[in-house]
Amino acid sequence: MVMARKWTPSSWTAHEARQLPVYADAAALRRATDTLAHFPPLVFAGEARDLTADLARVGEGKAFLLQGGDCAESFAEFHPNNIRDTFRVILQMAVVLTFASKLPVVKLGRMAGQFAKPRSADTEEQDSVTLPAYRGDIVNDIAFEANGRAPDPQRMVQGYNQSAATLNLLRAFSNGGYANLHQVHAWTHDFMGRSPWTKQYRELADRIGEALDFMSACGISPDTVPQLKGTQFYTSHEALLLPYEQALTRQDSLTGGWYDTSAHFLWIGDRTRFEGSAHVEYLRGIGNPLGVKCGPSLEPEALLRLLDTFNPAREPGRVTLISRFGHDRIEDGLPVLVRAVQREGHPVVWSCDPMHGNVVKSGNGYKTRPFDRILAEVRGFFAVHRAEGSFGGGIHIEMTGQNVTECTGGAVDVTELSLGDRYHTHCDPRLNAAQSLELAFLLAEMLNQELAERRRVAA
Repeated sequence: MVMARKWTPSSWTAHEARQLPVYADAAALRRATDTLAHFPPLVFAGEARDLTADLARVGEGKAFLLQGGDCAESFAEFHPNNIRDTFRVILQMAVVLTFASKLPVVKLGRMAGQFAKPRSADTEEQDSVTLPAYRGDIVNDIAFEANGRAPDPQRMVQGYNQSAATLNLLRAFSNGGYANLHQVHAWTHDFMGRSPWTKQYRELADRIGEALDFMSACGISPDTVPQLKGTQFYTSHEALLLPYEQALTRQDSLTGGWYDTSAHFLWIGDRTRFEGSAHVEYLRGIGNPLGVKCGPSLEPEALLRLLDTFNPAREPGRVTLISRFGHDRIEDGLPVLVRAVQREGHPVVWSCDPMHGNVVKSGNGYKTRPFDRILAEVRGFFAVHRAEGSFGGGIHIEMTGQNVTECTGGAVDVTELSLGDRYHTHCDPRLNAAQSLELAFLLAEMLNQELAERRRVAA
C-alpha cells in the first residue's frame, strides 16, 4: 500500500485532537508511553494484512463480516469466563450465518483493547459536584470520585496487560480445540435454554454433526483439514486514545510500512472524523484495515474525502464503512452515501451498526436499546443495499456472552421492569447471548434474501 507522504506516528500531534483526556502530569504520561513503546506488539503486521485480504473478499460479496463484543471492556470484569462466553456466542453466530448463507464469516471481536469511550461532554455533574467525564477504564475510573476520575496514564499499561492476556486466551480458544466444529453443541450456554432459538440452534448443530460424520467417513477430518478444528479470530477497537496507539505503532520489518499493533482493525467514530482531525491524521498512515462510522451527520462529499485520505491507492479491504443511522433514518440517509461511493468507484465493505442509533431511555431511567428497533435497522440496511445494487456485507454489534438484561425485547422478552435485574454495562446496553443468537438467525434470513437477489440480477 502506498503510504501518504510526510506522515510519522507522532504527526497527529500537530492537528486538532478531540476526545482526549488531559493528563495533569506530563512526565507520568511520558513514562507510561515510553514503557508501552518498549513492550512487544499485541498483533503482527502480517495478521493485519491477512484481515485486509479477508475483508477484500467481503467487499466482493464472497464472505460476510461479523464484528461484535463489549461496548467498553472493564478492568473489574476481566475474567477468563467472560472472554470465553463472548467468544463462543460469536462462534455460534458465525456458524448460523455460514450454514445459512454458505459464505465464510470473518470474525472480528470488539475485544482486547476496546477500553476508551468518546463522551458528549468533558465533565459530569452529580449533586452539584463536577468531575471529569468517565472515558473508559484505560483513562479513569467509573466511580464518581475525584481521585478516580483524574486521568491516570498508568492505566494504559494496565490496559495493555489485560489486552495481552485476552489475546493470549482468544488465540488458545481459536486454535487449541475449542473452536473445533465437532464442539458446536458445546457452545450453547445453559441459561439460553428458554429461548426458542436455542432449539433451532441445536437442530442446526445436529445437521452439522451429521455432515461432519459423513465427511469423516470419507477421510475428511480435523486432522486432514485444519479449518475444521480452528478458526481465525481478529480483534478491533476504536482508535481514540492516540498516545496509547502511537506508543504501539511499529514499522514492519518486511514491508517498511507502519502498523498499529494494538489491534488488527481500528475504527474512527462520528466525533473524531472531522477534517483536520488528529485521529484522521494518525489513521491515514497505518497499514491496518480501518473502519469509519457513518451516520446522519456525514455528508457524501466529506465521506469521499475521507476515503481518498485513508485509501488513496484504492486497496480492496482497506476501508469498512459502518453505517449507524437509527431504525427510522437508515432508509433515507444511507442511499446517498452508497451512491456516492459507487459513483467514485471506491472499494469498500459495507457493515451495519444497528446499536448506536437506537438508544432510548426507559421509564425507570435505564438507557436501553429495543430489540425490535435493532432488527428494523438491520432490515433497512439490507433493503437499501438491495435497492442500490451494492452488497451489505457485515454487522457490527455490542454484545456479551453474559446473561445480562440491558436491551429490551427479543424472544427471551427482557422488559423495562426487568432491566435492573442484571444491568452490568460500563457504558451502553449490550445484547445478551440469547438475543445475539436470535439476531444471527434473523440476519441469516436477510442475508439469504440479499444473496438471492444478487444471483437473480446476475442471471
